[in-house]
Amino acid sequence: VPMGVLSCMKYLMFIFNVLVFAGGTCLVGVGVWVAVDPAGFQDIVATKAVLSAGAYLLLAVGIALSLLGFLGCCGALRRSRPLLLG
Repeated sequence: VPMGVLSCMKYLMFIFNVLVFAGGTCLVGVGVWVAVDPAGFQDIVATKAVLSAGAYLLLAVGIALSLLGFLGCCGALRRSRPLLLG
């Protein structure tokens, strides 16, 4: 495999993992926003219990995606197979 292809793949994986990290960070932000100020979301969701559970679900998924994206970025830059598979 030519070296240019491997270099391109490395940067494409890095960019993809940055997007995953950014998406996870946005989910964490929305989760914190809903948990701290649920008044704006009361109209969309009928019950407060569902809103609270949704906020914590957004936080959990966002943190998991952020961690996965960060480890993927590190793995892509270092060409570390265990970090990319994790």
